[in-house]
Amino acid sequence: MSDENKGYISTIQLYSTKDGPGIRSTVFFMGCNLKCKWCSNPELLTPDIKYMHFEHKCIHCGACVEIASNHSITFAEKGCRIDRQMCSNLAECAEICPQNAYEKIGFEISSEELVHKIMRDKEFYSVSNGGVTFSGGDSILQGDFIIDVAQRLHAQGIHIALDTAGNICWEKMKAIIENVDMVLYDIKAYAGEIHKICTAVDNTLILSNIKHISKMNKDIIIRMIIVPGFNDDMDDVYQRIVFIKSLGSSVKRVDILEYHNFGSGKYARLGIENPIQQVICNNYSLLEKVKKMACELGLNAAILQ
Repeated sequence: MSDENKGYISTIQLYSTKDGPGIRSTVFFMGCNLKCKWCSNPELLTPDIKYMHFEHKCIHCGACVEIASNHSITFAEKGCRIDRQMCSNLAECAEICPQNAYEKIGFEISSEELVHKIMRDKEFYSVSNGGVTFSGGDSILQGDFIIDVAQRLHAQGIHIALDTAGNICWEKMKAIIENVDMVLYDIKAYAGEIHKICTAVDNTLILSNIKHISKMNKDIIIRMIIVPGFNDDMDDVYQRIVFIKSLGSSVKRVDILEYHNFGSGKYARLGIENPIQQVICNNYSLLEKVKKMACELGLNAAILQ
């Protein structure tokens, strides 16, 4: 990154109602240091610009095939076959496509410009007690940038929420948390071995960080995704809930998230393999059981679909 006052984001989702209170703008940051098998935003896993290819838009005009370096783009039965390791000019290929079959993901933006875009909807934040949510990927990997943006937004009275998995050292995390109003925190498993199988990362730091955050007088919403066959072991789910209860009154709600495969098509468009090949069916009675378990321990719990 060329400047600490610049960041890499993919989109700004307007009128969001599921990423904190009120009407919000959710900023999706590029880069994540977990590799969740069920990730629905694989385009955000790394902080580099990417190009999705939409085969249904392709008319086999051959424009990209003709100029692709190293013969790295060829015709497939539908759309094009792209050797992304060999293609050194994919941006150029995308630019000349007459059907817009390529979509660029990711762009650099200054903190000043991002704040300007966000403030266009200040009226909606005001009337709904909403604000802005930093999401991703995981925005904490661009800590200096989001601190800059957060301070600029706070100066104009905007409520800020941070959606994170919390996998960075506490010193860096603490500096970020001090500049936000609410934390949406993912706890994907309690047992370290389950967490590592599901995300490729141990969760010792993640659990430690949320303990620290719970003592900082910040509103916390815990997010618990339940993915059948991956992190739905009921003993582990119960341990997650008991751990959440131990965090005290800073936890305002527990959101129980059902698995969805909305991101499955993105893997093919990015030319990467989807870690989940099997069909997963949500067990709604299990979600209700988890909610009941949380409520019986005195937690405010809700199922988000």
